[in-house]
Amino acid sequence: MPEDNPIVTDFVDLAQALGAADADRHRLELAVEAAVELIGPCGHAGITLFRDGECHTLAGSSEVPSMVNKLQNETGQGPCHIPGREQETITCTDLARDARWPDWGRRVDAELGLGSSMSLLVFTARDHYGTLSLYFGEPHAFGPDDLAIAQALAGHLAVSLAASREIDGLGIALASRTVIGQAEGIVMERLTVDADQALAYLKRVSSHTNTKLVQVAHELVRTRQLPEIP
Repeated sequence: MPEDNPIVTDFVDLAQALGAADADRHRLELAVEAAVELIGPCGHAGITLFRDGECHTLAGSSEVPSMVNKLQNETGQGPCHIPGREQETITCTDLARDARWPDWGRRVDAELGLGSSMSLLVFTARDHYGTLSLYFGEPHAFGPDDLAIAQALAGHLAVSLAASREIDGLGIALASRTVIGQAEGIVMERLTVDADQALAYLKRVSSHTNTKLVQVAHELVRTRQLPEIP
């Protein structure tokens, strides 16, 4: 994909914003807003966590994802209402006629006016963070390009959440986490890597130079220059 492709630029900006966010709630909000902006047919987006037998809405671009999850809980059906779900992506091309979840699909179509949905796991090799769900009013709305963008968005969100929790585990203060997130965004843009790899790069610089991680981040943000490491 060419470097000047607008989608590439949008994802660089998103990666920097996710890295600089000061709480996971803000990262989730950024992700659902980005889904509506970047994925053409997406009218509504939400992040859902399935826990204790129910779908919980962690973030939504509107009230629609919460209403969809309410119907999943009432009917016990739906792509997010699956204990131990392992399927990374579930697409419903025609909700009113989807035989997998007939009660839920018909009610979502009749009560909320939705025809299509796409649900993607947000995960890394170590953790699952819920599902990113996309909705549109007409059937057969999402194509292969939309799927690719949605998968990239779910991946960006997952590595950002994982990196945030690793930083939290190191006991780094809020202000320091913010500048580290900004430094991560610069590394991701310059080296074309994900958030996990960007944080690993910063930690290697810290180790090789015997400099605290936050000091490495401050210097990188100030100079915009990547330090060389063996």
